[in-house]
Amino acid sequence: MRKLTLVFEHPDFYIIDKPTGAPMHANDNEKSVVHQLSAQLNEPLWPVHRLDTPTSGALMVARSAAAAAALGHLFEHQQITKYYLAIAAGKPKKKQGTIRGDMQKIRRGNWRLLHQYDNPAVTHFISYSLIPGYRYYVLNPVTGRTHQLRVALKSLGTPICGDDRYGGEPMEHLHLHAWRLQFVYLGQCFDISVPWPQYGLFIELPEYIAIPKK
Repeated sequence: MRKLTLVFEHPDFYIIDKPTGAPMHANDNEKSVVHQLSAQLNEPLWPVHRLDTPTSGALMVARSAAAAAALGHLFEHQQITKYYLAIAAGKPKKKQGTIRGDMQKIRRGNWRLLHQYDNPAVTHFISYSLIPGYRYYVLNPVTGRTHQLRVALKSLGTPICGDDRYGGEPMEHLHLHAWRLQFVYLGQCFDISVPWPQYGLFIELPEYIAIPKK
């Protein structure tokens, strides 16, 4: 069983640093990350939101069913601001802006971005030079669709490094990290960040990354 790292503790929830590869749903080889944390802490826990299996970073887990419902409501109604870090090779079609469009499921569980806006996925982003041939991206997804950020970066012509599903440059790990959560819960403001991993191209990131001004 994995050893999971607590980043923040509250009477109603935990925020952990989810390792890449930790599954949200149990599979033949491993229990879900929530069940693993529950066993580690010896208390019942409830999922609040999800991260793709290869995505690392800030994952919120509720400590009661009531807290799960309240926090889930915040996510559902876009009252939790999320920031992710991603690294990709090549030059994007644009270096900052908003990626917007409906998403359609296609073959083998993949998704694609459409040029229509009936129920669009929305992602704000800004990118910066990292090392020659690579840029890092600060991503602010407004919506929370399956594979949204991976598809968004692919739509810029720069799929995320390590994303073999969407054509990213081959690397051992997906270079997508849930970095920061900002929200108000029970009248209290929270701004919680999770250190980025120290492997692959993440080690090239600057010591300090600012949140882009909106």
